[in-house]
Amino acid sequence: MGLSLATPAFMVERNRDRCIDCQVCVRQCANEVHYYDIEEERVYSDEMQCVNCHRCVVMCPTRALTVRRFPLEFRANANWTEEAIKSIYVQAETGGILLTGMGNDRPYPIYWDHMLINASQVTNPSIDPLREPMELKTFLGRKPETLQVKDGKLMQQLPPQLELEVPIMFSAMSFGSISLNAIKSLARAAREEGTYYNTGEGGLHKDLYQYGANTIVQVASGRFGVHPEYLRAGAAIEIKIGQGAKPGIGGHLPGEKVGRDVSETRMIPEGTDALSPAPHHDIYSIEDLRQLIYSLKEATDYEKPVSVKIAAVHNVAAIASGIARAGADIIAIDGYRGGTGATPLRTRDHVGIPIEFALAAVDTRLREEGIRNQVSLVVAGSVRNSADVIKAIALGADAVYIASSALIALGCHMCQKCYTGKCNWGIATQDPQLVKRLNPDIGARRAANLLRAWKHEIKEMLGGMGINALESLRGNRLMLRGIGLTDRELEILGILPAGE
Repeated sequence: MGLSLATPAFMVERNRDRCIDCQVCVRQCANEVHYYDIEEERVYSDEMQCVNCHRCVVMCPTRALTVRRFPLEFRANANWTEEAIKSIYVQAETGGILLTGMGNDRPYPIYWDHMLINASQVTNPSIDPLREPMELKTFLGRKPETLQVKDGKLMQQLPPQLELEVPIMFSAMSFGSISLNAIKSLARAAREEGTYYNTGEGGLHKDLYQYGANTIVQVASGRFGVHPEYLRAGAAIEIKIGQGAKPGIGGHLPGEKVGRDVSETRMIPEGTDALSPAPHHDIYSIEDLRQLIYSLKEATDYEKPVSVKIAAVHNVAAIASGIARAGADIIAIDGYRGGTGATPLRTRDHVGIPIEFALAAVDTRLREEGIRNQVSLVVAGSVRNSADVIKAIALGADAVYIASSALIALGCHMCQKCYTGKCNWGIATQDPQLVKRLNPDIGARRAANLLRAWKHEIKEMLGGMGINALESLRGNRLMLRGIGLTDRELEILGILPAGE
């Protein structure tokens, strides 16, 4: 097409005093940034291919490599930024949609960071979690209006529940979007820590059926890998309507990621693109959704809770009310910072609302309508640490999903190129040589350690609030204070400003 106006995003600096031309970087880089010149017997770099995944830097035995942003200066312009100009250059050359991976990285306010946690002092003394028991156990599912108890024994059968030892689950990531070793890591960690992982819309690989007691199986619009055995294998079923990274649009797994195992698991031809339509073609109303919910319950003998996952959008409270009345046991809400393997850049950056506002609005609406007990709320969309978990529960969540945090625990360096399938850390790839780089034993240990660390921190913070059971925090917004928020934002969140 002629001269390309695109310039490298990153530059690779090689310290020649340290580099021994061992070619480790050549072998480690799936993007072919580094290459060996036979005639000169030296290693060089093609910076145009660099995505700054840090693999070469970490693996270099002599620490000879550094990756920096390419120092190209554009004329200062608050409207026509460097990003805006470069995006037009790329689209003018390709005629295609700009794709990206992971979550929204725009500098929008992060409302978790504008909420502070209250602490107890003299009148409500704190609790030492090292010496006193702290109850974090959480049950997800529909709760009855009343309990019938006789002689200390429950006299009725409760609706099916998910029992969590920690209020954190691994969010939906499909086999195809991430590697089998990555999913095995999360499945093992979930089993070890008494929680759950979600299959995403990619079906359940035959090696994962052994983790069924800790598996949430997903039914998405493409119905990939959905069959009776799959539905019966999991502890719960989740109907995916939308996700935070791309509300209102479907999914796309490129054909180059559909190898034999993915093909067999998803029940699609090998090498073909897996396209999920934006809508479920059997759901065009709450009544249609109700039919699917009860069809899935019927297919599994009413033994498993059914969840419905939606993206956080402006009318999310009304939608959630309808879902609860349609018979769902759990509602999962995914905010606009939620990660994904591939999404159009503009959709990721400009569609959806923050999970903090969506959660507060939904919890308030369900309480006002007197149906909050009929459904559990699980939220997702960039839950980064244990403090975010605490704040989510105080706003009204029963539990949270984590995905990006979990992948970072496995080694993800957030280069946001998941859609290329060239993940140098063996996570978002189906390349057999790259997949081997993630040892599921090590990955499971790292993911379990993350949950264990957050669990300790949650207990510490609960104790500092004078609370010894997570149930006492759920929806208790008096334990939060806003800082740097407008009156309207405080009103929507339902919290008081710091100092009141």
